[in-house]
Amino acid sequence: MQDVIVGRNAVREALRSNRSFNKVLVQEGSHGGSLGEIISLAEARKIPVEKVTKEVLDRLADGVRHQGVAAQGAPVAFQDLDTVLAQVQSRNETPLLLLLDELQDPQNVGALIRTANAAGVHGVLLPQRRSCPLNAVVAKISAGAVEYVPVIQIGNIPQTMKKLKEKGFWIVGADMDGRDQYFDANLTGPLILVVGAEGKGLGRLVKENCDFIVRIPMLGQVSSLNASVAGGILLYDILRQRILAERKNKK
Repeated sequence: MQDVIVGRNAVREALRSNRSFNKVLVQEGSHGGSLGEIISLAEARKIPVEKVTKEVLDRLADGVRHQGVAAQGAPVAFQDLDTVLAQVQSRNETPLLLLLDELQDPQNVGALIRTANAAGVHGVLLPQRRSCPLNAVVAKISAGAVEYVPVIQIGNIPQTMKKLKEKGFWIVGADMDGRDQYFDANLTGPLILVVGAEGKGLGRLVKENCDFIVRIPMLGQVSSLNASVAGGILLYDILRQRILAERKNKK
């Protein structure tokens, strides 16, 4: 099945990334904003630009706000875990991975991939089973970040966690039952942050394979945060801790 990316930011970033496309579809009468840049990028890469009606784009977008632009091409290619880790090692960087434990909401997955890119995450681990596919909604919500953050499809989650522990990773799970508040944990080493599924949190076996579980303080009446919000808070505290540690080491 042909993959469709919709939305101006998502299409523009996909064109910049040199991803392969069959054609770019532009709504008749659309103009302004980043549309001119999108058309120029497509023409420079000799990708056909076709004018279509709003109804055609509405059908392709399947409910996603398309902003008058869509692109048809191959799905985002999953990357190999060992290859990604080798690239991180070659740059002498401390690896940081984000594991999404059976998240099925494309809004959350897209938002987390966007935040992962901003926070310097080296790869997003997405289980094959009971996970949201990398579809047009994810690409749109990620604002094009899905083109830059390596997404790695994995099989058995606990087995993958054990394999990464053997490579020197510490695994931290985010859960309301966590013993420690997240800002009390040392998150500066080779790390995997695990964010649980909407509504049910981390699975039992996933929890058992985490080195430690952290929680975000909740002072109001609600008992939990949206998965993408919780993940964003934790990713940026990891980034904060790493920046401070690097500054300290330079003194």
